[in-house]
Amino acid sequence: MLKVFCAPTRYTQGPQATEQLGAEIRNLGLDGPAIIVAGSSAIRLLSATWRRTFLEAGIKHQVLPFAGECTAAEIRRGAESARAAHARVVIGAGGGKVLDTARAIAADLSLPVINCPTIASSDAPCSALSVIYTEAGAVEEYRIYRRNPDLVLVDTSIIAKSPVRPLVAGMGDALATWFEARVCVEGGVKNMRGGASTRSALALAELCYKTLLADGVAAVEALHQQEATDSLERLVEANTLLSGLGFESSGLAAAHAIHNGLTTAPGTHDYMHGEKVAFGLIAQLMLESQPQSVVDEVLAFSSSVGLPITFADIGIREPSRELLETIARRATIPNETIHNEPITMTAELVVEAMRAADSAGSSFWQSISRRNRS
Repeated sequence: MLKVFCAPTRYTQGPQATEQLGAEIRNLGLDGPAIIVAGSSAIRLLSATWRRTFLEAGIKHQVLPFAGECTAAEIRRGAESARAAHARVVIGAGGGKVLDTARAIAADLSLPVINCPTIASSDAPCSALSVIYTEAGAVEEYRIYRRNPDLVLVDTSIIAKSPVRPLVAGMGDALATWFEARVCVEGGVKNMRGGASTRSALALAELCYKTLLADGVAAVEALHQQEATDSLERLVEANTLLSGLGFESSGLAAAHAIHNGLTTAPGTHDYMHGEKVAFGLIAQLMLESQPQSVVDEVLAFSSSVGLPITFADIGIREPSRELLETIARRATIPNETIHNEPITMTAELVVEAMRAADSAGSSFWQSISRRNRS
């Protein structure tokens, strides 16, 4: 099996990066008109900067407000708008679902795509895939595209003003990268591009994990202060670039499959992708019978930044057996990434792993309470 490493054509990150968006597009040999699929916060914060940077670059642009969910219907609506605008480049600006939608629109129209995340909530921006949801909010399918984004531009001045919760959710998504990548590499399974991992991809995944442990708490404090500190810069790079390259070029395993199962539970719909992945990772560690020291390290980090570690933390307090079986059946459907694990996966095993994860999280909270009382 050939080794395959994939990445965006260019990654640009730093304070006030949006000011250079027009110039970056020109430097890549791309041209307008551009259609910007944008969330409401991105429109509010960046409209004036878009007008300025595109005027300077001589690029016409049009903004399409995002409807809120990456569904097949939203992708069709965006493609129709792009055709009507005679767009030659699609830009996504906002959170992960906005960027997934922009990538899907660009792929349908065979156009270049630029991702401009305004929150560091997931590792989606650098990837060549989209997660498509139903109107009810459950995962419907992955769409994998022929190429990665032409440009990922991350304005840390904007991210420094964003809410803390999306950044922490991005840490949850990134937290799983090293553990899932290692499973795939050790098992010799295919990555998201159908090839074997490279040593560089696995090294980036490990660096992602180490950066979270080193800079996660300080990055949360930077957001409270709305400052683009060095810790925040490193953490944003970990959530966005390191995790993105690590997962796509190495692979996914149980944590993301359990996330997909959790989306079938209505109580989880108010929780972000990375929050559910974080709980899925703890369940993965249980499935793999990882050493207690590893589990404790993940639980300690998660609690230090505010990631979920129990069922209650993701909106399903005291779930019924029936609900857990529904989640587990979705997590173990044929071709789901949980089957990259080195053991034969069944719904029963996943139910028990989720229960063990919840128990481990509850025990961890109790131990903290006892220490605080003593």
